[in-house]
Amino acid sequence: MFPTSPDSFSFTVALEDEQATRRLMTDIAAAIEPGDLITLSGDLGAGKTTFARALIRHFAGDESVEVPSPTFTIMQTYELPRFNLLHADLYRLSGPGELAELGFEDASENAVTLLEWPDRAAGFLPPNRLDVALTLSPQHGETFRNARVTGYGAFAAKAERIAVIRNFLARAGFALAERQHMQGDASTRSYERLTIDNATYILMNSPRRPDGPIVRDGKPYSAIAHLAEDVTPFIAMTLALRELGFSAPAIFASDREAGLLLIEDLGREPVVTGDPPAPIEARYEVAVDMLAALHRNPLPDMLPVEPGVEYRLPRYDLEALLIEVELLLDWYLPKLDTKISDNTRDVYLSLWRDALMPTMQGQQTWVLRDFHSPNLIWLPERQGLARIGLLDFQDAVMGSPAYDVASLLQDARVDVPELLEIALLSRYTRARLKTETGFDAPAFVQAYATLAAQRASKILGIFARLEKRDGKPQYLRHLPRVWGYLQRSLAHPALAPLQSWYKLHVPPLKALK
Repeated sequence: MFPTSPDSFSFTVALEDEQATRRLMTDIAAAIEPGDLITLSGDLGAGKTTFARALIRHFAGDESVEVPSPTFTIMQTYELPRFNLLHADLYRLSGPGELAELGFEDASENAVTLLEWPDRAAGFLPPNRLDVALTLSPQHGETFRNARVTGYGAFAAKAERIAVIRNFLARAGFALAERQHMQGDASTRSYERLTIDNATYILMNSPRRPDGPIVRDGKPYSAIAHLAEDVTPFIAMTLALRELGFSAPAIFASDREAGLLLIEDLGREPVVTGDPPAPIEARYEVAVDMLAALHRNPLPDMLPVEPGVEYRLPRYDLEALLIEVELLLDWYLPKLDTKISDNTRDVYLSLWRDALMPTMQGQQTWVLRDFHSPNLIWLPERQGLARIGLLDFQDAVMGSPAYDVASLLQDARVDVPELLEIALLSRYTRARLKTETGFDAPAFVQAYATLAAQRASKILGIFARLEKRDGKPQYLRHLPRVWGYLQRSLAHPALAPLQSWYKLHVPPLKALK
């Protein structure tokens, strides 16, 4: 693999047979997103249509889908589960000028486009695309092909990533594994389920987080909020949790530099049920018991990663907590067409500073930070607390134990009835009191309410940002639930000044457009 120019990247693959060609197809499919253009070039009869047919069936999840060659129809559109796909064959075009007559550009908007014979569109191709060039090699046999994969423009980095992942899987002995896309979270990480020898594994693709714009004191938001920059924290927390007997996924292969992990597949059985999802009370009780057990004893902030490498968990300090609640001001209020003065912002932050200080002075322990239903897997074949499988804890910090309890009992994606929330919160405090004579239950409940309100304010801002900045409007449907949680938490007497501020400056949710 090698860069071919400052704005392109190529790698070559020898495809000994149809199975090797299919493997390359699945490797490329894993990197494709809506709006991408994939061009298929090379010799006549080299297998461009065969490659396209396999790719379409892969995305359809159905090997029986009829995929005729579009040589005569020019274009064929497919409605697939993740996106629409346009398959075009330009072989019969006399020149690129005919593309405009076909309405090619309009048809391909927001869809994945597979374009055979791209040379017929010379001068009309966009700068960002991935080209797969297939050439025959008769001396090596009838089924042998040489493939050159080239990413142009923004696709150069994708092409390089495809090659890096191929090499990682080959080193780990997973070159022949079937790869299946998994629905991701709101982050930039992606996941795939790999199947080999009738067993399944998870590929975690988490390249190092690029620094965002400077927002304060010469630091980007991610640095201030202590968000993981690479997979090192995930590895450290995985080893630490498993050492204590908790069900974090085993790690079978890793490349810390590349941000690639091959981990245990904990399965798909959730702690919720139904549509819309509702808590399964017995499973939530085990999750609460797990947190109580985790918080019972002092835990270190320095964790081993590999021989000679350690990772220190950052403190969930006041600076991090405050910049998170500012998301409500910067994204949620604008969504409500609401502006506030600099003085009003200062008052808001001052009130939050006063409210958060007690949470900084109590017990400090591991905060997994995203301890809620999407990241909890039910493992009925295991015993006791190990029945809760844990995911997505790479942003872990040292902070108040109340934060993770609030994450679970005020789940942004699941309605947790208030009576159930109270019952589970009581279950947690009873478990702590049973083994810790010095446990201060009233102080914990105050910290719980405070951090639940902090978290709800942050999430309102994040979900509004996901819609506005990232084009993900689906998160807006959760806002009423999160707003309701916020009202519950602000009702705690210790948060009365903050409750007054919200009533005065945050319009009711019904004003959301």
